[in-house]
Amino acid sequence: MTPKYLKLIKNDDGVIKKKIATANEILKSCVLCPRECKVDRSKNELGICRTGKNAYISSIHSHFGEEAPLVGKNGSGTIFITYCNLMCNFCQNFDISHEGIGNEVSIKTLAQYMLTLQNEGCHNINFVTPTHVIPQIIAAIEIAAKKGLNIPIVYNTGSYDRVEILKILDGIIDIYMPDFKFWDNAIAKKTCNAEDYPEFAKNAIKEMHRQVGDLIIDESGIARRGLIVRHLVLPKNLAGTRSIMHFLATQISKNTYVNIMPQYRPCGKAFQIKDLSSHINNKEFIDALDMAKEEGIERLDMPFLRELALA
Repeated sequence: MTPKYLKLIKNDDGVIKKKIATANEILKSCVLCPRECKVDRSKNELGICRTGKNAYISSIHSHFGEEAPLVGKNGSGTIFITYCNLMCNFCQNFDISHEGIGNEVSIKTLAQYMLTLQNEGCHNINFVTPTHVIPQIIAAIEIAAKKGLNIPIVYNTGSYDRVEILKILDGIIDIYMPDFKFWDNAIAKKTCNAEDYPEFAKNAIKEMHRQVGDLIIDESGIARRGLIVRHLVLPKNLAGTRSIMHFLATQISKNTYVNIMPQYRPCGKAFQIKDLSSHINNKEFIDALDMAKEEGIERLDMPFLRELALA
């Protein structure tokens, strides 16, 4: 299955250049994400994401801790974007998302990173927290594709995304991997100062599924195209797991590939919220798996985690 961005470039009808131009124009009064800071990032003015004209990158490497269909034998080619537009107070990559660990890179360097990861045998290019650097990513993909990039692009996001911006990515992204974090507006307000997060996440995931559909895995077990939804289980069911699973089953697809994640631990400023100051326990994780299945979600990543939790 040919990556979608290659078809755009092969057609040579100027579509990808129009997408790049549209995205760059948005940078001049930035509304890439729901924060809508409206700063001129083309002149290096900074908003919530603290990123100007160029992207900042924390690290690039072949990652073996991602979902099974992304990892395969050689790993997922992960590019960790510095900073974030959501800024969860419990972020497990707090030094990257909040403290800005990373280096500024040009679009040409970003393109070379993709080619390097492909040359190492990675099965995909996996952009982590890409929402605030969409213009730079699209431009880098065009450069890399013309130099031989031919593996799927993964958009690995917290789901605080605007549908209008996601539409620019239509035809470029092969695999969307949104994390549906919270169902309750009050929890989103406490943790991210983003009371409107649930509504944006719902609309974003609908648009992502419209573009790429259910996850397609090839005969070797590698994801080629489609939607993967992540959901981190929070203590005391603060994430609203059942409601999220019901939404996915009834408004997206019962065939949605879902990774229910048990690795929550209090990081960053999580201790500012009493209920987030402890790890989850085995029962909370098993209950979350049960909720997913009861709501009609059967396509779960790494189902052996249930056995591990019970061990």
